[in-house]
Amino acid sequence: MLPLDDVKVVDFMWALAGPGTTRTLADYGATVVRIESASRIDGARTVGPFHNNKTANDGSGLFGTYNAGKLGLALDLSKPHAREVVLDLVRWADVVCESFSPKAMRAWRFDYESLREVNPDIVMLSSCLMGQTGPTSSFVGFGNMAAAVSGFYNLCGWPDRPPSWPFAAYTDYLAPRFGAVSVLAALDYRRRTGKGQYIDQSQAESALHFLTPALLDYSANGRMQQGLGNDDPNYAPHGVYPALGQDSWIAIACGSEQHWRALCVAMNRNDRASNRNFATMPARQQNRDELDQIIGEWTIGLTAHDAEVLLQGLGIPAAALQDSKDVSHDPQLAHRGYLTEIEHPAYGKTVVEGPRFLLSRTPARIAGPAPSIGGDSQYVLQSILGYDDGRITELVTAGVVN
Repeated sequence: MLPLDDVKVVDFMWALAGPGTTRTLADYGATVVRIESASRIDGARTVGPFHNNKTANDGSGLFGTYNAGKLGLALDLSKPHAREVVLDLVRWADVVCESFSPKAMRAWRFDYESLREVNPDIVMLSSCLMGQTGPTSSFVGFGNMAAAVSGFYNLCGWPDRPPSWPFAAYTDYLAPRFGAVSVLAALDYRRRTGKGQYIDQSQAESALHFLTPALLDYSANGRMQQGLGNDDPNYAPHGVYPALGQDSWIAIACGSEQHWRALCVAMNRNDRASNRNFATMPARQQNRDELDQIIGEWTIGLTAHDAEVLLQGLGIPAAALQDSKDVSHDPQLAHRGYLTEIEHPAYGKTVVEGPRFLLSRTPARIAGPAPSIGGDSQYVLQSILGYDDGRITELVTAGVVN
């Protein structure tokens, strides 16, 4: 038995930040019914990589990993009778999740106040870029915009170059952690009090928790941090250095004098340990360019793996840089089931990310692949909502179920 076996979720999420939340709920047993329209598919279905390198609505690896284990119901929400179906699902559900702009659910009259008239105990999560209220609540976009608004871009890159950015739609990878936990907290509150509640999540605001040091530095000291490239105010050396082979690199971070002296031993450069240009952390920071050149001239003679083993053996924080191929074959990730092989009805074996965390007593289970558009409509309408064949036929004929 999984911890969320008795939890029922209606999922209006789309793209990445929202579906990441409900994927976690599904992994731990929740029945998640994902609502999507064949006439307006989730944009994540159009983003690769694709099975067999061919674009297809059901072939996206990105969509597949964020929506594994969910049921798919295809509804055209512009049709009047679609509302009846949604409200029946809300009566059945414990949780409703959505990640549209603030105006969308109000326009459909699927906002929290409307849904609680149908199910007073419902827990509802609205996750959007800037939150449901405030002067910029109508600002819409993707996680790369939220990362810019949150201040991540200003902290990436080099001080003498334009701002850079963290990988992809960065806040899309942070917000689901907060979304899933907030839903669990609301469910716990309902279990204790019998009362549901509304969760208003700003994805940009959630991501700000990862910039706390920079925010506190400005609040307390009036100092505004900026991009430092690979430099770090508390470490030296701190960088990525060339290793033997094509496009091969090793990351090294020395945070103490012990690390620095051990690195000198590894490089067979004990003379540098006491050199006045490098003997202390402030001195090494002041002479970073020379220091990086010395280290790079040493690392280029070793493979990244050999350098990693040598340095870690001496207690020095160091790691070989891995690309997608390396990560796919990483023995540590394989041991923990990070990439999990499941059956896909159209493509046979497919790979999705495993659960985001491991519970010892109730380990996660991936119930199946991501749904095709409307792939579970018959099951949802008949087995969950109890509609008879005549009612289902009417909905299909009217274009409500598409």
